[in-house]
Amino acid sequence: MIILIIVIAVIVIWLIAGYNGFVRLRNNCDEAYATMDVYLKKRFDLIPNLVDTVKGYTKYESETLKAVVDARNRVQNAGNDQEKLQGETQLTGAIRNIFALAEAYPDLKASENFNTLMQQLNQTEQDIANARKYYNAVVKQLNTKCESFPSNLIAGMFHFTKRPLFEAAAEERENVKVNF
Repeated sequence: MIILIIVIAVIVIWLIAGYNGFVRLRNNCDEAYATMDVYLKKRFDLIPNLVDTVKGYTKYESETLKAVVDARNRVQNAGNDQEKLQGETQLTGAIRNIFALAEAYPDLKASENFNTLMQQLNQTEQDIANARKYYNAVVKQLNTKCESFPSNLIAGMFHFTKRPLFEAAAEERENVKVNF
């Protein structure tokens, strides 16, 4: 009888510890996503100023600017976190095209307003990259725990599920084309 009570107590303690571990990981994922979201919002808010500044110097680059605005709108209208993460990846690619425009337009490159916005955007992009790394690290921990035995039993019992990693889009994996 004592052995049965000890076994039941060990199982209960294991369930409690496992559940609390999942709660901690889930909260870490939520916190990491929220941190990344703050930086993404900051970049999101910089984009209209950047587009307006670039518009004043580049009369023939409407396609590039339209791609940035469209990507920004896609993020704004995202229905869930996965769509938002995909939209943010596309937005990153569109912003890189604006960086490239500066090379083709010396007046734009010399603009103090543009340079200030670019510095802010560069810093924000670095913050986003760091936040993505942190987010992916905590999501990896949660996903590993959701898939590992015996913690996957607790995950299934209490409906803890895997989260998506923040991944680079296919365009970002392509080789950069440099023309001289």
